[in-house]
Order: sequence, then structure tokens, then C-alpha cells
Amino acid sequence: MTGTSKSPSPSASAASSDPKAGSNLSSLQAARSAVAALTAAGVTDVVIAPGSRSAPLAYALAEAEVQGRVKVHVRIDERVAGFTALGLARGGHRPAAVVTTSGTAVGELMPAVMEAHHAGVPLVVLSADRPAELHGTGANQTTVQPGIFAEFPASTANVRAGDDPAGAIGAAFDAVSAGSPVGPIHINLQFRDPLIPQDSDTAELAVPDAETPAELPAEPVATGREAAALANHPGTHRAVVIAGDGAGEIAALFARRAGLPLLAEPSSNARFGPNAIGAYRLLLEELGPEVERVVVFGRPTLSRPVAGLLARRDVEKAIYVPRPVNWFTAGRRPETLITDLAGLFDFVGEGTPGWLERWQTASAAAMAAVSSLLDGESELNGLHVADLVWDHTDGNLVLGSSNPIRDMDLVAAPDWHPLDVYANRGLAGIDGTIATAAGIALANGIPTRVLLGDLTFLHDAGALLLGPDEPEPDLQLVVLNDGGGGIFSTLEHGALGEREEYAAVVERFFGTPHTVDMAALAAAYGVPHTLVRTADELDAALDAPVTGRSILEVPVRRDTLRELHAAVKSAVQNVLR
Repeated sequence: MTGTSKSPSPSASAASSDPKAGSNLSSLQAARSAVAALTAAGVTDVVIAPGSRSAPLAYALAEAEVQGRVKVHVRIDERVAGFTALGLARGGHRPAAVVTTSGTAVGELMPAVMEAHHAGVPLVVLSADRPAELHGTGANQTTVQPGIFAEFPASTANVRAGDDPAGAIGAAFDAVSAGSPVGPIHINLQFRDPLIPQDSDTAELAVPDAETPAELPAEPVATGREAAALANHPGTHRAVVIAGDGAGEIAALFARRAGLPLLAEPSSNARFGPNAIGAYRLLLEELGPEVERVVVFGRPTLSRPVAGLLARRDVEKAIYVPRPVNWFTAGRRPETLITDLAGLFDFVGEGTPGWLERWQTASAAAMAAVSSLLDGESELNGLHVADLVWDHTDGNLVLGSSNPIRDMDLVAAPDWHPLDVYANRGLAGIDGTIATAAGIALANGIPTRVLLGDLTFLHDAGALLLGPDEPEPDLQLVVLNDGGGGIFSTLEHGALGEREEYAAVVERFFGTPHTVDMAALAAAYGVPHTLVRTADELDAALDAPVTGRSILEVPVRRDTLRELHAAVKSAVQNVLR
């Protein structure tokens, strides 16, 4: 599935059904048609939360699942359902749908829709709605659902009760043209009573002969003109390649062919190869002033030093955008937009002699300094945990926002890379992380490990709830528990919190301390929990295969976090002088 502009164009909006063209279908018939249209558009996974108005879709999906046409996942919380579908779409590299009933249930999907828009994920929302005659009457659970997600959907459809939704759904998918950004689709389906199967409805529950499922297409790599362009790189410059979230392996290939240092975030999936520079953000103070040109792949969001480099007016910058994206508006970023690799090589050329080697030497020294400092620490900390998680993960890895992904960015060695690294960096919120990871794990059955903080875990603890008939993902949660919000201590708030008059305010409003018993919480959801206190214990726990769901809780100190990061920076500066 592909995308359209941020604001649905007239063609995208035209997916709404014609109220004069009603075919007087029953609600179940309309729901069956909607499900058929979804599967025809490539949807293989649907997440549904229980509700009355969405009941026709529930029955239609149950039929389709028995017939092997779709896989259905049930969640009681709509926000969890939305992020689970988001994870299914990301992990499966294909559209996935979420179904809700009417009213506030639809509003619960806003965070997932926003993330899908900014991250370019094909999330399909099917919201059940009351029929037109009940709108504006004060009827229960009736609100204005068309347009509820504002400009975030790539296309929309509003189907009146009794109309056949197939054409509108097909048009909504078709409206997302190949020349526009990938993003969410919102299908609003009005249903009229009765909402359950009637005696006149023939249950379509026969199981067809099993068929071998079609193999998923591989993710595209550089071909044609782009592949040929990899041999064309005139000119030399002191340039760097920055790979942000979603950059992909093409960024690593480009950097290697151009002979340039690669500064790759963990979720870029480009952090590998000889050009990848470890601990790069600690090197920018020393080598950054010499940078003349920058090439950006994906969306960099983690590092203030990188943001500072991209803000410099004396540095020429280009960003590789082979197709439109949602995360920035044309003309609002300082880089030159380049759509093909040939143009990118024309812009950047090759690294000047010795340029890459200087970065590689500095990186090796910095990584050794960080490793030596951590070896001297008697207690586990976030950097220890991130290092061990990276080294032990050969399946999928999901990184929570806040400190964990930044810790990983600092210590993850480029000589090893998990299968795929994911993070919700569209808006970089902490919400929905567990649900997203569960969807990623379920998408293709790949064991998935998550590194997240305690607040991120608690924010989405409801995603641990699974019904007895729901498939269990192979999902391990490594929870870095420092009893509150640690990231603020590494920012300006941490310095302010060292002053006596602000200490209590910063701790209460930014530290947000808690005393949650995570073992008890895990037990309530029936998820195995292990408390890990030492590096040896964590090493052994991570060495075991990820099967079923489990939680590894790693308690660490928050009050020494600011001091630790200052020591790391000082150690690296000392070896670079």
C-alpha cells in the first residue's frame, strides 16, 4: 500500500459512498463485503476490540478467519489494539487493520494513527458508527467520526448504513497513489440494527482447502539506475552520512561506496559495515567542526550533536527522499532534497583521503574508553544493559523511547546487528511500545526482544493482557527500572535539580517516582517475571531463547545517571586529545 498527501485530496476524499446509491445491505452483508475488500487490498491481519456497533465486523471477521482469509487478534483496549496493528504492519511490511466500535473507542486510536502518519506505516482503521439518522440526536455513543483523525490519514472513506462498502474501501486504497507518502487509511462504516446474524443470514464458516501462503516480497534494494549510480562518485569532500530511523541498508551501502563515515542510529537498520562509527555523538565535538557536507538518510531524531551539525549554515546538506514522506513539509528543512542515488553521489562525491580513517580510529578509541569505564562500574546501569541486549539479540529488537534507545545509540557495536531494529520514532512517544512490539513479533513469528524503561512499561502495561484464545507472541521485555523518569536528569532539568531550591520540584514533576511491584503486576497478567541484578545474571538470561512472553526486570540507580554520562563524555574526550 502506498500513500497520498497529508490532507486527503478530492480523489482521496471521494472514497466516501454516495448516500443516494444505497444498496440496502444488512449490516452483516455490508461487513462481509468490507472484509472481502480489505483482504483484496492485501490486509492479512486485523486487530479488533470488543463493541456493540462493530459486532457485524466481528462476525464477518470470524467467518473470514475460519476460512483462512485473515488472521484476527482480539484486544480489550482500543489504544493497545491500535498499536498492535501498527506493529503488525511494521513487522509484516504490509497493511494491517484495527477495528473499533463507535464513540470514544475511535478516539483511543489517535496516538497510533499519529505515529503511523509520521512513521509512514500502512495502518488501516475501520471504525464502526451509528447510522446517519441517529447523528445529532443525542443518541448513545454517537459522535462525529469522519475527520476525527484530522489530516493524518492518507485517504478516508465514510460509508452510510446499507451501502456496499467495497467500492469505497477500494477507492480509499487506490487513492493512495505511488507518488505520495505511505500512511494510515480511515474507513468509517455506519451500521444499522440488527447488528447480529439473523436467521436469513447463512453462516459462511466452511474451511477451504489449505493453500500454501504466498511468500512475502523482499524489501526493495537499489536497482536499475540507482544500482548503477553506486559506481559514480566524482569529487572529494569531508562529508558524513547520517542514517536516521528507517534509513535502511542502502545508507550503509552508500557510505561504503562513497568512502564516508556513517553515523547510524540503532533503528536506522544501517548500523553495520566498516564505515559505521560507534559512539559517533561523542566524536562530533572533536571532528564535527571539520565536516563540510552531510547526507541524510531516514529521520534522525536522537542526538543533539547531530541536530547541531544539521543546523550549521556553513555545512552543505542533502537528504535522500526517493519518494515523498509525511514527517516533514517541503521547504521546511535546510537540506537539498535529492530523489536518486546518482544525484546524491554528484552532491557528496568521495571522502577526502584519510577522512574515514580518522573517524574509524577515533571511534575505536572512544568505544574502548566507554567499555573500560563500564567495566569499572560495580553496579549495572543502562549502558551495561543496552550493550548486553544488543550483543545477545539475533531476532527482532524493539527500543523504547527515552533513555534506552539513546543508551543503545551510544554503546551498540557496529560489528553486530540484530535482524531488524524497530522504534516508534514517528513522534517518539512512550505510549504503545509493548503493543507495537507484540504486533511486530506476531507479524512473521520472529522472536522479538524489547528494551524499555519502567515508565514506558507502565504506560502500556495493559498490552500484557491476552485472551485465552489469542496467539502468544515470542516477546521478551527487558525493563530498565530506575523508579521514575531518568532521561530528564541528563537534560537541563538534571542540572537544575542539583540546586536545593529546585530538587524537590524536579524530582516530583520530572522524576515522577513510583514504587510499583513489577513482579506482582506481571503475575496478575500471567507473564513470567525475573529480577536480574548483575551483569552475569543478565548475560545468562539474555542467552536463553525468546519463547512465549517474559519480563526481565533490571533495577538500576537514577540518582547517579547524570554523573555516569558526564564520566563517559570525559573519558572519550581524554582519549581523543
